[in-house]
Amino acid sequence: MLDDALLSDETRLLAADHDGVLRAVATAGAQVRATAEAAQRAGVARDLAGLRPRALVLLTRPGTTESACRLMAALLTPTAPLPVIVTGVAPPWLGPLDVVVATHRGREGDPVEADVAESVHRAVRRGAHVVLTGPAEGPAAAAGAGRALAVTPRLTVGVPGEDLDGLDTATVLATGLAVASALDLLELDLDDLADHLDAEAERDGPRGEAFVNPAKSLALRLAERTPLLWGADPVAGLLAGYGATVLATHAGVVAQATTAAAAGAQPALRARLVESSGEASIFADPFDDPAPAAAPPRLVLLAVREDLTTRRLVADVGARHPGADVLEIDDVELAGEGPTRDALRAAVLATRLDFTAVYLGLALGAREPGVRTA
Repeated sequence: MLDDALLSDETRLLAADHDGVLRAVATAGAQVRATAEAAQRAGVARDLAGLRPRALVLLTRPGTTESACRLMAALLTPTAPLPVIVTGVAPPWLGPLDVVVATHRGREGDPVEADVAESVHRAVRRGAHVVLTGPAEGPAAAAGAGRALAVTPRLTVGVPGEDLDGLDTATVLATGLAVASALDLLELDLDDLADHLDAEAERDGPRGEAFVNPAKSLALRLAERTPLLWGADPVAGLLAGYGATVLATHAGVVAQATTAAAAGAQPALRARLVESSGEASIFADPFDDPAPAAAPPRLVLLAVREDLTTRRLVADVGARHPGADVLEIDDVELAGEGPTRDALRAAVLATRLDFTAVYLGLALGAREPGVRTA
């Protein structure tokens, strides 16, 4: 049962966040700074400077890490002079000309950690340049000891006794961006990114009322609906996938994630969206009126780029579906061109989606004791 009043009561909201998830997602800027500092200590820029790798391999783990890596690949691919590969296992063809970026959680006895450790071991054995982010201990750290560049942020993020999924996305992105910068694939000031994430966390923080808080407002719009997350551009399409992952992780809500172009080839879905576009009547009697077979959809159109093609598509979808929410950044400081601007905007929107999912989960009671999210 949705408790929409919870989002307007800061005291109740913070009390409901007994696991500290809301506080954890607010550390995105701090995660970026801690990761940038750790990358500098590890010598990432020094050791990778001047390297012209054959391939950049982003090693994933299930959940938001995979979504973040795919988002990173979408940011780099248009201009990178090398293939950017997203994979869950180290490819057998790895060699001294390749760079591997991996994140681990340092947990003994975790099958996923064992897989990461095996991939790291294979990569360093084959002579690849490996950048490994995570604790100083654990199976993966042991596998890369003395041969991988160990990026160990001093900031600890997480909920005691639970997985970090959905809480360390900023760390994953910052690691990838630090490596991309060292390889001259992308020029992005991580301190600047951290400042923007701090500003977004301030906008989305628990003190703001829903009508001025973009994350709370979107959470209420998605409540008791089936979210349809459509990306207006390729980067936004991957960001939609990330949004679907965090909604499942923090709110237990199932969402569709695709691109607006792909959604155009789904006529039954579009018809359902048009059919349910009207808001519920204030005279509707929930006891007399039959309940719908499924929660009506709510379209959220995500836009990262600002090129003419994207703007036209946003306008076209808005004209076809007037009730759609458009999720984009209107901050003039994030205007400009190229992958650097796209990376900033995507990271800020990812943080907003994090807050949205957490708020929705709290309002739905998805993280009450004894209730586990997906």
